[in-house]
Amino acid sequence: MSRPEHYDSLETREPEAREAALMQALPAHVAHAKGTTAAFAERLAHVDAGAITSRHALAALPVTRKQELLERQKALRSENPFGGFAAIGWRGIHAPGRALRVFQSPGPIYEPEGVAADYWRMGRAIFAAGFRPGDLAHVSFSYHLTPAGAMMESGAHAVGCTTFAGGVGNTELQLQAIAELRPHGYIGTPSFLKILVEKALESGTAIASMTKASVGAEAFPPSLRDWLRERGIDAYQSYGTADAGLIAYETAAREGLVVDEGVIVEVVRPGTNDPLPEGEVGELVVTVLNPDYPLVRFGTGDLTAMLPGRCPTGRTNTRIRGWLGRADQTAKVRGMFVHPSQIAEVVRRHPGVARARLVIEGEMAADRMTLRVEVDRRAEGLSEAIAASVREITKLRGEIELCAPGSLPNDGKVIEDLRQLA
Repeated sequence: MSRPEHYDSLETREPEAREAALMQALPAHVAHAKGTTAAFAERLAHVDAGAITSRHALAALPVTRKQELLERQKALRSENPFGGFAAIGWRGIHAPGRALRVFQSPGPIYEPEGVAADYWRMGRAIFAAGFRPGDLAHVSFSYHLTPAGAMMESGAHAVGCTTFAGGVGNTELQLQAIAELRPHGYIGTPSFLKILVEKALESGTAIASMTKASVGAEAFPPSLRDWLRERGIDAYQSYGTADAGLIAYETAAREGLVVDEGVIVEVVRPGTNDPLPEGEVGELVVTVLNPDYPLVRFGTGDLTAMLPGRCPTGRTNTRIRGWLGRADQTAKVRGMFVHPSQIAEVVRRHPGVARARLVIEGEMAADRMTLRVEVDRRAEGLSEAIAASVREITKLRGEIELCAPGSLPNDGKVIEDLRQLA
């Protein structure tokens, strides 16, 4: 009997059927978020949930960014450590459902885990990395404080794997376990997998049983992917967060990352709520169809872009390019903070401007700002008008450089800080 190529039939649905199902679920999800969480009851107070039936309607809702989530959690620590964003908790926290576990990520930000199997939906990524029922997976993500170990272990169990809780560090003990247990694959960060392989080669430890890997939480450059393959390990990356769970995953095609079936993904211009067209680099925003932690337009703070076309493996969902950097590009210039949202406001004030990039150069305390803007037509007085807007919005003076359409890099950068810090 041949092994299935896909985790389930959802992966190969016609895109129109998937979109219809997501948009049908969206109004109820927004209503649930408003009705069960104090944070979204406040943030979406004037929103008619029944009217949120399209991506256009969704785009009109505010983006909740991680810094806002953290600030609300800090403000409400004594009464609700989740800041009112979760619909689950424990005795003493006002929430209709029960949390199975609670984790702490840097910040600190607290995240709940509900009782649903494969709560973070990681099984889909682990399956795409080649794991199958009956495999032994060596999990080297942390099992304490942060949820990474639990996230990946629950996904491996959903696939039907047995797991070894390797955790982080203790390289020699982990190598001994690999040699003696002979796992079929590794789940963890790519950097630690490289350390394990190097140590094994150095010590002569047998790890040939481990032929596949699901890696995440770090950048995974092609050079490292090829290095691992040359040593017998085929590794695939997943992209997710402790808040949202799985967002996208790599397949055997290695052409971008396929979006998970349980999220609605948008790419917005950094510092704004405005969706960008396919191919444009911007901040990844997700709406997570999870009733326990019903995030609506959650800004991950990561840069990516949508890719055109379908995955050659037959999976039909949208693909993204993967992690391309951070969207929060706030810089301090002459004692004043400059935010991407301020540059977006300058662009909004001048309809002839298609894209803008603030370049900061020089040395600290002797820096200079240049706003490079793409314009179709260099109207008389445009540079002066834009300079006045920059001065009014940022309270700082800057030079204006008018550029041809398409001349600025499509990398999602709104503020580029080139100053020498030393």
